[in-house]
Amino acid sequence: MFPIEYFIGLILIGVCAGFASGLLGVGGGFLIVPLQYFLLKYIGVEPNLAILISFGTSLAIIIPTSLSGAYRHTQSMDNIINPGIKLGIFGIIGGVLGGFVASGLSSGVLEIIFGCLLLFITINNIVNINKEREAARIPFNLLSSAIIGILVGFSSGLLGVGGGIFLIAILTALLGFSMIEAIGTSSIFICLTAIGGFLSYMVSGWGVNTFPYSIGYVSIINFLLIAAFSVPLASIGAKYAHRVPQKKLKVIFSILVFYMALKMLGVLP
Repeated sequence: MFPIEYFIGLILIGVCAGFASGLLGVGGGFLIVPLQYFLLKYIGVEPNLAILISFGTSLAIIIPTSLSGAYRHTQSMDNIINPGIKLGIFGIIGGVLGGFVASGLSSGVLEIIFGCLLLFITINNIVNINKEREAARIPFNLLSSAIIGILVGFSSGLLGVGGGIFLIAILTALLGFSMIEAIGTSSIFICLTAIGGFLSYMVSGWGVNTFPYSIGYVSIINFLLIAAFSVPLASIGAKYAHRVPQKKLKVIFSILVFYMALKMLGVLP
């Protein structure tokens, strides 16, 4: 039913997204979403359906992938558990809301929103590329956790990503976290917040999605193949994150995010 190159593409997505997830604490959604989207369109899936399947399936994959990376990070940093869980609980609420809103928007609108947000993240990283740790501009407490968690969770559900690319920028720029602390905290956060978005896509696509072997907007085939490779690679990526200088992590992070921003905005083919 599906061409062989489709299955090969899913495996490659799992390998790349899994390693990036563990290395950069981003869940891998910024790779899983656009690459799945392009792959689905390649086999003839209508764009509006392809983007929703990409979002919903991405969130399902992010849960076990980020959990694998988070476990590895907590072995080296036990101080990231409390902030990660606190932010993640509020992130679940935002993820549910974002997922339901996304089902009512066109693929074109979502692509533009996604691309613009990625450009913003890239610019922020370039501006602060030489700073290992910035002074905290706001205190980390229950109120700031609620606001940040819900907003990042909403973007997670809306765009089918774990929210790590946004959370890391906030933690390093506003809350005074070092890059490696932000990556570890983000890994825990996205384990939780992806659950909310995943559930909303499963419910909103129930009886509507016509793609074979799916539950709502979550493709079982895509989930199994990508997760089979992304989960073990996330653990490996997290291991390497603690060996790479923080400046290099920022450079790698910025290049990947900038590339995917241009792809989503249609600047690159």
